[in-house]
Amino acid sequence: MARTARGTSRPDGEATRAHLLDTAGQVFAERGFAGTTSKEICARAGTPLASVNYHFGSRDALYEAVLIEAHRQLIGLDDLVALTQGLGGPEQKLRAIVAHLVSLATNRATPWGFRVLLREVLSPSPAIPALIEKAVRPKARLMLGLMAELLGLPPEHPAVQRGVMFTVLPCIAMMVAPKEMPARLLPGAAKDGDALGADFVRFVMAGLEALAQAHRPPARRRTQPSTRSAL
Repeated sequence: MARTARGTSRPDGEATRAHLLDTAGQVFAERGFAGTTSKEICARAGTPLASVNYHFGSRDALYEAVLIEAHRQLIGLDDLVALTQGLGGPEQKLRAIVAHLVSLATNRATPWGFRVLLREVLSPSPAIPALIEKAVRPKARLMLGLMAELLGLPPEHPAVQRGVMFTVLPCIAMMVAPKEMPARLLPGAAKDGDALGADFVRFVMAGLEALAQAHRPPARRRTQPSTRSAL
């Protein structure tokens, strides 16, 4: 990163880094990790060839930064916290998160991060461990906490982890899948984005209620209120 003599970040250096990151994201989205070179990124960005190494250290490190930004474009940790701020119990918070994720999936103006992640899923790169640790795990920790509270089980319980999987992965699949696929195969499914979100929330919460009933200790099954009343 560019620095002044006093060691503070230079605004022009920060701007160049951000521009490189955005440009690289677009190129990686088009060509994938293996098909993208630093030369092409710098040519598209209008920066010297050494810019990638100067600001990121290497093309691999730049791609890692692109992946983390791509996951933030899906939903950032700050976004998750903001969505749940001021809400009541875990059910309300999960409802808000799921509804927001579905709304992102139906948004036609999808950012380049969605395509980068789709390519990464189809052809994983060596940056996967960094993506998991730096971008995915903090959000997963928040979701596990909410799910554990909702199901009345510890976060490490397999049912809690499955609950997060069953809730989040379909949303991500809807986000990164090409919009032409559901439009051609199931044209009525996503025609009304609000209705899709409402039905998906109903579907998820009913499934989580079934998980809670199946895995809750017998004594608690008789005393703990059902989440279905709010469906």
